[in-house]
Amino acid sequence: MPLEIRLNDVVRMRKVHPCGSYEWRVVRLGADIGIRCLKCNHRVLMERRQFEKRLKAFVSRGEPMDPAMERLLFREEEKEA
Repeated sequence: MPLEIRLNDVVRMRKVHPCGSYEWRVVRLGADIGIRCLKCNHRVLMERRQFEKRLKAFVSRGEPMDPAMERLLFREEEKEA
């Protein structure tokens, strides 16, 4: 089961970024996860599997998705498959 990742989650990664920060904000969700460094604003796009492997901890969680919107999105994905 994939890890539940939300928009605007602040995460701590295992390795330090060259600017000296460990903390990143999730800015994009999907098959790839977009994260932005909280210190230097550098943006990185990585595969979900790679993101989950490099993730150390959640510093703060973003707002959960509205259940009605979640049903709508997942119903659309099932129709496409």
